[in-house]
Amino acid sequence: MSFLNKLLDGHEGGLKHEGMTPMQKIAMRFVVIGLLYYGLAALEGMIMRMYEIKPLPFIDESHFFSIMTVHPMVGIFGSSYMIVFGAFLFLTPFLMKKPIYSIKMANQSWMFIGGGTLIMWLAGFLFSYAPLYTLYWPLPADTEQFTAIGGIVYIVGVVGIMIGTFLYTYNVFKTIVYTPPGWEKQPAGELLKSALGITGLMNFFRKKDTEHLVPLPIAAIARGTIDVGLNAIVISTAGVLILIYLVANGLFSADMQGTWVDALLYKNIFWWGLDLVADGLVLVFVAGTWYLLAMMISGKDLYMQNVARAALFLEMVVSWTVWSHHLMSDQGQSNTLKVLSGEVVTAFELVTQGIAVFIVLTTLYKAKPIKMTNELKFLLGGILGFMLAVPAGIIQADLGMNRVLHNTQWIIGNHVHVAILVGLTMTLYSAIYVLFPILTNGVKLYSQKLANAHFWLHLVGGIGMGAFMGMAGIDGMLRRTIYYNGEYNTYMILAGLCGAMMLLAFVLFLYNIIMSIGLKGLLGIYQPSPMDTHECIAEAKDK
Repeated sequence: MSFLNKLLDGHEGGLKHEGMTPMQKIAMRFVVIGLLYYGLAALEGMIMRMYEIKPLPFIDESHFFSIMTVHPMVGIFGSSYMIVFGAFLFLTPFLMKKPIYSIKMANQSWMFIGGGTLIMWLAGFLFSYAPLYTLYWPLPADTEQFTAIGGIVYIVGVVGIMIGTFLYTYNVFKTIVYTPPGWEKQPAGELLKSALGITGLMNFFRKKDTEHLVPLPIAAIARGTIDVGLNAIVISTAGVLILIYLVANGLFSADMQGTWVDALLYKNIFWWGLDLVADGLVLVFVAGTWYLLAMMISGKDLYMQNVARAALFLEMVVSWTVWSHHLMSDQGQSNTLKVLSGEVVTAFELVTQGIAVFIVLTTLYKAKPIKMTNELKFLLGGILGFMLAVPAGIIQADLGMNRVLHNTQWIIGNHVHVAILVGLTMTLYSAIYVLFPILTNGVKLYSQKLANAHFWLHLVGGIGMGAFMGMAGIDGMLRRTIYYNGEYNTYMILAGLCGAMMLLAFVLFLYNIIMSIGLKGLLGIYQPSPMDTHECIAEAKDK
């Protein structure tokens, strides 16, 4: 077979759409778009790395800061949300052995999130809308600094993402508790209690354990999805508030004062909502994904399942009470909140994450000898990423250290980028590698050598970039600041080289996937089918 034929049709025949179920197609739709948005975010990251070394002639400052504004939003919502939601919309009915509640709603979800991300990105690309913290205080509605149309387009994109998120949230919980047509009535209340961890929590106080009605991974999906829904409410509310100011002041020349909103209250609500994702959702979803991957890779039951369920419930509670570590440098913030929420609760994340790491590694150890597959390598890489990033977060969540590290490259490098690019992304890659043959009905990976290169380039590049950015931060390099005199060039050049390694890793991975399933297979998953409009399917009943 010629190279062109392989590129079009895939390795050894590629992807056969006629054999795919609707849920396999939907999961692939989510994941492919998520990977493309990851590539966009990686490219934007490299542009910023290069600009920090020496400003680029074809990008002015306003465009640089607009890239910095949309970069995390594309990475989190366009990439991570899409990949996670696609996997969980497939796994929820698959593991519950019942049809998904609404396949139409699942399709609408990826369309809203993917389309909303594109609209939001265009606000930066076309209108240089660049409030940096996007929806944070002060409200990015200053029409003297930004055009009203740019802000309006941005918020419309954000609202689209949140609509898709609400659809995902409703679909997941409805799938867990509803009774499919023709089935015996299912105990919705007991299913919900099991999914939320209430059954597992009560088992600690019973002489005889009550049976769990939902598998452990479903419990993690359900608890993380609660945080997704709550975060969507907060972000949507902030977006609508900013939209009101943009329309009133920018289009109708009204005089709505920023003082009409209590700044401190707004910041607390904003960070509470954002940390449901940043600290809660990531750790809950990631821990649940680790548990599922550990069981699939080892072929064994999870070690200490009751403890794992209880720890997931505890992590959800922690995610609701940890937000104040973002406000340690805010003089108006209560000292009580800074200490209890900012320091004590944040430090407790070492316990909940440590429990998850111990359970996963013990499960894998008890299954030895075990083959070092792609999914296992990336799972271990993801665990390593969080073992590095979580302690870095604990260090900066100290009132003394926060005065030194706040608003520096340490935070965005050692903590955020290592957590997301090494911890979260390598976990997602592990899930993609393990689900790939399931979603494609057994299509073989084109090249194992490319997969190995993908692993090492991403691992070394991710840790290296975070470390060099962190070193620059310790030396005083601020976030969201352009340095024209080259005083941090050594760190930025090294960080840029590591970033290039990760970008190359993604290109190799994407090439490997395309050569495995073919361009025809890739494009074919977006062709509509009659099942796309059906409210539910019965494909999971016999699995």
